[in-house]
Amino acid sequence: MSQQSGLGNYNIIGFVSIVDVPRARDFYKDTLGLRLVMEEPPFALVFEANGIMLRLGMAKELPPAHGTVLGWQVPEITATVRNLAQAGVRFEHYGGMNQDELGIWTSPTGAKVAWFKDPDGNTLSVSEHPELKK
Repeated sequence: MSQQSGLGNYNIIGFVSIVDVPRARDFYKDTLGLRLVMEEPPFALVFEANGIMLRLGMAKELPPAHGTVLGWQVPEITATVRNLAQAGVRFEHYGGMNQDELGIWTSPTGAKVAWFKDPDGNTLSVSEHPELKK
C-alpha cells in the first residue's frame, strides 16, 4: 500500500488570533457551543469543533484581517442564523450585497453565507452549500 502524498487525508487545524481572552473563551464556548479542550497561557485557548482543533492564539494586538478568518458549513443556514441570533450573535449587513433580513447572502452558485464577528472583531461565517449536499 503506497502512502498518499499531500494533505488531503488529514484534518485541518484552525487558527484565529484573539486579544480579549476571557471574552473570546466565553464567546466560542458558551455562545458558539465549542468544547474547550485546554488553556495554554500565554499561547492559546484550544477548542474542539466537530473533531477539528481550533487554536485561539493569544496576541497583544490583532494583525489586520482581510475577509473571513473562520467559517462553518451548516446543513440549514436559516435555522443556524436564528439560533445564533438568539444566543446573542449579531450578523453583519454589507451594503450592496443583497442580503435578506437575517443577513444571509445567496451567491450566484446558490451557496448561502452569513457573517458575524467574534469579540475581537474577527469575521466568522456560517454557510450552506447545496452543491455539497448528498
